[in-house]
Amino acid sequence: MITPFKSVSISHRSAPLTIREMVALSEEESRAFTLKCKDLFGLQELLIVSTCNRTELYYTSQESFSNDLIKALLIEKGLTNTSDYVHYFIQMDETNDSLKHLFEVATGLQSKVVGDLQIPNQIKKAYQLAADLNMAGPYLHRLMHTIFYSNKRVAQETSFRDGAASVSYATVALAEELAQAIATPKILILGLGEIGIDVCKNLEDKDFAEVTVMNRTIEKAERVAQGKNFRVAPFEDICKEVEAADIIISSVRTDAPIITQEKLKGMQLLSFKYFIDLSVPRSIEEAVEKVSGILLYNIDSLKERADEALAARMASIPDVRVIIEESIESFNDWSKEMEVSPTIHKLKGALEQIRKEEINRHLKGLSAEEVEKLEKITASLVQKIIKQPIIHLKAACKRGDSETMVDVLNDLFNLEQFEEHES
Repeated sequence: MITPFKSVSISHRSAPLTIREMVALSEEESRAFTLKCKDLFGLQELLIVSTCNRTELYYTSQESFSNDLIKALLIEKGLTNTSDYVHYFIQMDETNDSLKHLFEVATGLQSKVVGDLQIPNQIKKAYQLAADLNMAGPYLHRLMHTIFYSNKRVAQETSFRDGAASVSYATVALAEELAQAIATPKILILGLGEIGIDVCKNLEDKDFAEVTVMNRTIEKAERVAQGKNFRVAPFEDICKEVEAADIIISSVRTDAPIITQEKLKGMQLLSFKYFIDLSVPRSIEEAVEKVSGILLYNIDSLKERADEALAARMASIPDVRVIIEESIESFNDWSKEMEVSPTIHKLKGALEQIRKEEINRHLKGLSAEEVEKLEKITASLVQKIIKQPIIHLKAACKRGDSETMVDVLNDLFNLEQFEEHES
């Protein structure tokens, strides 16, 4: 019988951002909630994945605690009127449903941007936290490494990871390309609306440039920069910051361009500059390219890049699903074998006990060299005897009828008595 693996999920597919924000867990909150779940429900294995797009709990248990976990999470976040929020969560108590869902999340099939490159790292961090808290046992360890190997296959065997499939991804990818020719690149992000924040999120784990963020409301810039290696500058210093930056990314909402040819002419531009305008209407005047050393990219060119990458990723989805199916099948085979590992262990122990008892009966009068030979011969015999039962037992696991084999081995070798003797 496969170890029961269950999950609960709230994501962009089931809940709006306002609800997802209410239940999202920081790393410290995830740590505290994991330990609370261990105490409340006696869970031995628990993985918590919490990002801007989803909060999900995966656990192993014969009993379903899914509804209790949802209510505990809501109460933990101060949402005591749990009935108002429970319907946003999806419960999966069937092992294969939960496995398939986690594989699809981890590979990026379930992401807002298909093939999201950030999600594998987020899954790794969640796993590391579970391992640090001793909430990852043999099942979760094996599962996560199977997932990591699946992601490696996806990257190597498909086009699912190729290109930047959203405008914000494409923007960061372009900035990274442009920065390669600059000794100490400086990026300035103007405007922190939805797309500006997305650009910042995609820059979080990058270290190819110094990043400065600006917003008309400096408090918002400070919130976005909090916990990140970003510098904050007041919006009134825009001219000074543009002069200092190499790559300027603007997503400011405005009726008229805030960066114009005339403004640039009045600045001290000591280096070549790249402008990336993500605003609609445009926040950077097209005529800025008439200024020497200025190159401008607009949202249409970036969207074209993103659309091409997205099309390639979408075409790769069937190949990704095949990899997931193969990985789940392989993992389930291992999981089934794990169910009979105690029987294999007891069988090995029983035969080893018989071997030692028989050797002890004949030790008298034997030299050390003869005892050594006897040890080697009998140990080899035991290995050969046990080989076929183990092969047949593992084959029975794959067929789903291992229980019969386990019963036969228990009767043949009196393994239940051996277990009692061992304890």
